[in-house]
Amino acid sequence: MSIRRIESGARMSQAVVANGVVYLAGQVAGDTSADVEGQTRQVLAEIDRLLALAGSDKRRILTANVYLADIGTFAEMNRAWDAWVAADAKPARATTEAKLATPAYRVEIQVTALAG
Repeated sequence: MSIRRIESGARMSQAVVANGVVYLAGQVAGDTSADVEGQTRQVLAEIDRLLALAGSDKRRILTANVYLADIGTFAEMNRAWDAWVAADAKPARATTEAKLATPAYRVEIQVTALAG
């Protein structure tokens, strides 16, 4: 079995492709001054970019884990999510409140998808 690592750094890879499956690391916003909806849009754009590098796309996402610093922002996150997710290809999803790596991060999303 071959394993392809995408954008590997000192601690982790942003994506790993193995056995026809793409595993993305948790993605956070680059501009942390944005509100939850804005950060979510940034994260989803990064997921699109990484999936494309792996030869996949959002229609092939199997599962998504959404971590919110404040579960009270669930509706804000969902506004961005609902505008982005393919209406006929919604993945299984879990959303939970979690203490993220830094207080500036309001949302982190991790997905698993089928490769191209």
